[in-house]
Amino acid sequence: MTTAAAIERMFQALPASAESIAPYGALLEPIADGRPFGQSDVQLVLDKGTPRFYLMKLKHQPLAVKRITRHLAVTQCLAALNGKSWYILLAPPDAPDDAAALPDLSRLKAFTISGNQSLVLHRSTWHAGPYFLEAEVDFVNLELSDTNVVDHHTVDLMQQFNMVCRIQTDQ
Repeated sequence: MTTAAAIERMFQALPASAESIAPYGALLEPIADGRPFGQSDVQLVLDKGTPRFYLMKLKHQPLAVKRITRHLAVTQCLAALNGKSWYILLAPPDAPDDAAALPDLSRLKAFTISGNQSLVLHRSTWHAGPYFLEAEVDFVNLELSDTNVVDHHTVDLMQQFNMVCRIQTDQ
């Protein structure tokens, strides 16, 4: 029996903007200190456990996506330190409460997040990344204390769809 060659899909990383990220989450950019909390602020979902705010050190990974993950219980916040730009592959949070749901591959998009932006993923947004070109980058991460233990819903794109996604950058 012959195994079919994996489908390879290329995704050009688009510059993230509030509008382009809206189906997947929110893009935060610096604002003046002292601005009162209001409707333009992002609403976080952190009520299903103990919030965990930490710095994570990530090593460079090839821009080849073979798995995509989502978290049903929490919004996740990510930001690179030291002004480093980074890349992420996203699919919208369809069926946010269905642990067996699969990502809509027709709605996958890759984005470049600049070093002065933070990404807040909607609860259940499919994501692969952060990816970057440096040897390693430190990130701020806000999720729940047990997100990576009990709320890490991953689909193996190779197994499920015989697919590898590649993120293309302008660099």
